[in-house]
Amino acid sequence: MSDSKLNIDRPTLESLLLKRFFYAPSFGIYGGVAGLYDFGPTGTALQQNLINLWRQHFIIEEDMLEVDCSIMTPAEVLKTSGHVEKFADWMCKDTKNGEIFRADHLVEAVLEARLEGDALARRNAGEAVAATEPAQSAGDDKKAKKNKKKGGPVVATKLADEAVGEYKSILAQIDNYDGQGLAELIAKHDIRNPSSGNEVTPPVEFNLMFESSIGPTGQLKGYLRPETAQGQFLNFSRLLEFNNQKMPFASAMVGRSFRNEISPRSGLLRVREFTMAEIEHFVDPLNKNHPRFEDVAGIKVRLLPAEVQLEGRTDPVEVTIGEAVANGTIDNRTLGYFLGRIYLYLMAIGINHDLLRFRQHLQNEMAHYACDCWDAEIKTSYGWIECVGCADRSAYDLTVHAKRTKEKLCVRENLPEPRIYDKLVCETNKKVFGPKLKKAAKPVQEHLESLSDEDLTALSSALASEGKSTIALAGTAADGEYEITSDMVTIEKKTFTEHVREYTPNVIEPSFGVGRILYSLIEHSFNVRADDEQRAVLSFKPAVAPFKCLVLPLSNHPSFEKPLRDVARSLRSNGVPARVDDAASASIGRRYARNDELGTPFAITVDFQTADDNTVTLRERDTTKQIRGKVDEIVELVKNLVSGSTTWDNVLTKYELVDTSAAEDDA
Repeated sequence: MSDSKLNIDRPTLESLLLKRFFYAPSFGIYGGVAGLYDFGPTGTALQQNLINLWRQHFIIEEDMLEVDCSIMTPAEVLKTSGHVEKFADWMCKDTKNGEIFRADHLVEAVLEARLEGDALARRNAGEAVAATEPAQSAGDDKKAKKNKKKGGPVVATKLADEAVGEYKSILAQIDNYDGQGLAELIAKHDIRNPSSGNEVTPPVEFNLMFESSIGPTGQLKGYLRPETAQGQFLNFSRLLEFNNQKMPFASAMVGRSFRNEISPRSGLLRVREFTMAEIEHFVDPLNKNHPRFEDVAGIKVRLLPAEVQLEGRTDPVEVTIGEAVANGTIDNRTLGYFLGRIYLYLMAIGINHDLLRFRQHLQNEMAHYACDCWDAEIKTSYGWIECVGCADRSAYDLTVHAKRTKEKLCVRENLPEPRIYDKLVCETNKKVFGPKLKKAAKPVQEHLESLSDEDLTALSSALASEGKSTIALAGTAADGEYEITSDMVTIEKKTFTEHVREYTPNVIEPSFGVGRILYSLIEHSFNVRADDEQRAVLSFKPAVAPFKCLVLPLSNHPSFEKPLRDVARSLRSNGVPARVDDAASASIGRRYARNDELGTPFAITVDFQTADDNTVTLRERDTTKQIRGKVDEIVELVKNLVSGSTTWDNVLTKYELVDTSAAEDDA
């Protein structure tokens, strides 16, 4: 396995997730549909815990305004936002069997497989290979079959050193290639369908939105939303009013989004229906400082800046948020603040620091209006996966929606002192302008009024020297080119006095893919017992664990029924989700083991001593150590352990251990 992927036994993990019904393919008894999944009781609880912690970490602690907007979105909204035209990926097909691929993923998978084959060939030849994880050995056929590559089987074939360097450089900046660039890579490096060996077609664009219609006539076209952001932008004025006109502020939303993925693979990492948690932080474009920036300035994060990627390297730089903002790597303090908060959230839920990096978008993958954009990428067995995006979207969204609807989506604030400034103004000669342009007069006038001083200066120069100039309209009811003559307009500098400043806020947008975070967390939490590789454990932190406490009887003796019910009821009334496992057919060790697979951190056992002195044992999942105490005392202890107000290490300093080795060995 390459050093870009986490080395775990994924087939074993996937079997566990299906067996314990974390999630499963939707419509399974009908054969299933790629990219659609149903969450079982365990997966649902885990996802909800991640969302609850997200709400606490962001919405409550940052005093954000939570909304819940419509899933069905009129086409006109998404046309204005640019999604209808630009929300697409590059797709190619097998020329013979028609199999579909996302072009960049195909190139990536094939080149990674070739690099792994090269590393394997060099190891077999006794050469030293720089890698942080073990590659397959030539004779490890069983493992090779279990971990079959998306880029085809890994074949031990040595590459020229120049080819290795070129492949690594391509992979370091794979997100920077457009359709033409991907077509050139496919042709130059003979990228084919890994399973059939057939050639693939040149990439073409494929829009990822699910199209639908609203109402019985079918005349109002709509889409299932591809993100939750647009509803927040359209409600900006209401949110600003609700916030008493105070700036800056943030709105937030958790909800379903839909993307018609070209080739959904990799389980929950690339699906067609998923949960997003998005924040839109509205900020003054002239002041992108954040009052709490110093809270995160000292946090060390692993950054992969754009210039490092363009050099063909993928080694991150560990630096503090404060240093990265100060040297210009991160564009501004508000963006830096949210990168810090994203990092703290991911650490709080249990993501491994060494398996997390923040990658800066390359120019070709960043929207033209964006100032800066970073992805929090988490290392999994599938490679580095984008789980959170954090972008400075400038004022694009509010500006385009305001222009289309003629509604002001802006902030007005009284100035402490009047602001006096000069500005070029274009005024039309209505007697000439209207008759010449007819129906196009209004959109042309609006275009001229929207021009910057620089554009107006250029237009004025052209009119002065040539007596005419041509302008082009796009995205209006009168698209086309129009000739403007010197008798139609007057461009001159005027002085203005401003008592109220009016501006369109910029937006900093952290966007979380909840399903991707959930799966990455599962991989980071997965391990096996050192003394028994058949016993798998999910070491979730108590705060995110689907079930906090297992309650079980030592056996099926009738005297255990009442204390078992009482303990479970007491835990639940204290806000601790508890699961009872009273299956008499399994040994207590076996019941411990199967709840370890659910990630349950604690277990309370009712035994024969409970009836004598009202005591029970408390087991901790990762250490398997147990203590004994009164029922009420143990319930309170579990409550404190789950809330984080105490730790298991602290508990062990106050209680004697109970010898339960026989029960553990019985698993």
